[in-house]
Amino acid sequence: MARKTLEKREDLKQRLIEAARDRIAADGLSNLRARDVTQDVGCALGGLYTVFADLDDLVIHVNSATLKALEASLTLAEVRDYTPTDRLRNLARGYLRFALTHRNLWKALFDHRPPDDRPSPEWHLKEHMFLMGIIAEPLAELQPTMSKTQRAIRARTLFGAVHGVVSISLEGRFVGLPVESLEGELDDFILTVAAGAAAK
Repeated sequence: MARKTLEKREDLKQRLIEAARDRIAADGLSNLRARDVTQDVGCALGGLYTVFADLDDLVIHVNSATLKALEASLTLAEVRDYTPTDRLRNLARGYLRFALTHRNLWKALFDHRPPDDRPSPEWHLKEHMFLMGIIAEPLAELQPTMSKTQRAIRARTLFGAVHGVVSISLEGRFVGLPVESLEGELDDFILTVAAGAAAK
């Protein structure tokens, strides 16, 4: 009996995550409502609170799935033998393409703010750090004498720069770039950064 209950609970959890994901993908995070999600899966509103603490907890799980999809789209086996510069360019291109293809889900990764009294769980914060690891790998080849701590800082800086350009451009800010120019500009930016790193 207990096993069947656990299986039903897990099934409901996954269906709620998928329904919330579909809602966010279609209408954005700001339009997500618990009642809509539970109606989509055919359960009572209270059913959501038997598997998640609240709607914020559900969003964290949706964002976790988005991060896994982003990681899978960036850690491609076919680029392992590329030069460090080309691997960094591939990461920037892949990040841009993911943001363009899954814009609302991508935005939810950065727009969601949990309540002050219940910050994001540690396991979820660690999930966000995978990007820093895959950026740090080619940086280590470009600057092998750089300390691990400094390399982690440099990876964050590089991610912040690429993310910033992508974000302000997709938001249509006046300093943003036209979408059709983004990939080429990111390529040139990475080439400049890599050349500077290799020269040190």
